Amino acid sequence: QVPLVESGGGLVQPGGSLRLSCAASENIFRIHRMGWYRQAPGKSRELVARFSSYGNTGYGDALYADSVKGRFTISKDNAKNTMYLQMNSLKPEDTAVYYCNADAPFSGDRFWGQGTQVTVSS
Repeated sequence: QVPLVESGGGLVQPGGSLRLSCAASENIFRIHRMGWYRQAPGKSRELVARFSSYGNTGYGDALYADSVKGRFTISKDNAKNTMYLQMNSLKPEDTAVYYCNADAPFSGDRFWGQGTQVTVSS
């Protein structure tokens, strides 16, 4: 089991902000490609944002879902083995369980955190 631990979810009003965190082991950060996904009730899990490169090297280039571009920012602190998702201008349609993801190179294995609930409502 790959330990990925999310935190930072909660209830926020429309237009508000939240920052999610995903803590992982050093080995995970060193090797895997990290990202965030979400799953709303009755819907499939979807990509929110992920880094383009595997491991803790590279320029930190990232891919974003069209629905969150300009509002969400993915980042990571390699020294802390922690990834973040800064979510601004939140909308009710952003309500979902957000999952931290780590994709292993070559094997195709995918690992998930337990998820953290984000609810955007007035």
